Amino acid sequence: MPGRWLLALVARVGLIVLGLCCCLSLFYLLACKPASHGHQHTQLWPGGATSKEGYMALLQEREDSHRHYINSLTKQIAQLKEALQERTQQLQDGKMLHRVLQEFFRSQLNQAEVNSGVKLPSEYAVIPFDTFTLRRVYQLETGLTKHPEERPVRKDRRDELIGTVETALHVLNGPLQHVDNTRRKHTFSPSDFIEGLTRTERNRGSVYELMFKGDGPQDFTQLVLFRPFGPVLKVKSDRVDTRSMLINIIVPLSKRVDAFKQFISNFREVCIQQDGRVHLTVVYFGRDQIDKVKGTLDQTTRETRFRGFTLIQLNEEFSRGRGLEVGAKAWRRSQNVLLFFCDVDIHFTADFLTSCRLNAEPVVLNLFWLMTLF
Repeated sequence: MPGRWLLALVARVGLIVLGLCCCLSLFYLLACKPASHGHQHTQLWPGGATSKEGYMALLQEREDSHRHYINSLTKQIAQLKEALQERTQQLQDGKMLHRVLQEFFRSQLNQAEVNSGVKLPSEYAVIPFDTFTLRRVYQLETGLTKHPEERPVRKDRRDELIGTVETALHVLNGPLQHVDNTRRKHTFSPSDFIEGLTRTERNRGSVYELMFKGDGPQDFTQLVLFRPFGPVLKVKSDRVDTRSMLINIIVPLSKRVDAFKQFISNFREVCIQQDGRVHLTVVYFGRDQIDKVKGTLDQTTRETRFRGFTLIQLNEEFSRGRGLEVGAKAWRRSQNVLLFFCDVDIHFTADFLTSCRLNAEPVVLNLFWLMTLF
């Protein structure tokens, strides 16, 4: 009996202790639980004036930041507008300066002897042209060297001429040069450059006449440039067709049959086989050895079937001027012809004949003009 009562007492005490432990644990959890953000935000408004002033301060700070940012953007826009106005003014001034320079360059071009001739006081005032290629310069005023070919070309002169050729290639290959789209566009390269003419007027500038190969063997393009002590200006660009340009080679001769045979050998190789657009006029003085000259011409006609020969015999003493005059007047065809006054000892090439065609200028001579000149 006492054992049962003791067992029930122990059970009751254990239950009470267990209940107390559970209560203590629950109280500890409630006391140590962290407050959530949502609960904290909900407690800011009921808290009174302190939470409301914090929000107003935060809004005021954001508003001040935005206002400062707007002011900064406004200042940058004003600076950009000012810079744009300055740049616009500079461009307008640059265009005006460019227009003034262009007018000055055009005035220099009009004064120079490029598009038209200039009246000179005498023949001593004539400024000669220099012929140049990519490697050589041929000049009339030989200076101390007494040699028509300037070699090696001075570096400054070489850079000037090469720069001019490069400018000409940019002009020829540019879009403005090929207005007609139906025509095949020919791309020019340095290898197409044949030769050029140049001279410098001391108070105006330098003029360049450049010749380039065209689409065919008889087609060429001539480009005229002018450098008025400034940028190079394009003056004109023309196509040159040499198909119908016939050259009449006039040779005064007296005896010298062996030299004439060598001349005919060169004539057959260059003029007949390579060129084919020439005529040979031989003005022979005297009767000695004229049969050999006729035989040489007849043999050439039979072997090559070339009939462009004229033989004129004069019973006079040899005179080169008289022979050239008679040979020039002997041309009776209606076709215009280039006169090449030649000597029997002259050796020429097909390129030389091409150069003659490209650089020929029509000149009308009369007695009054000759008397005025000389």
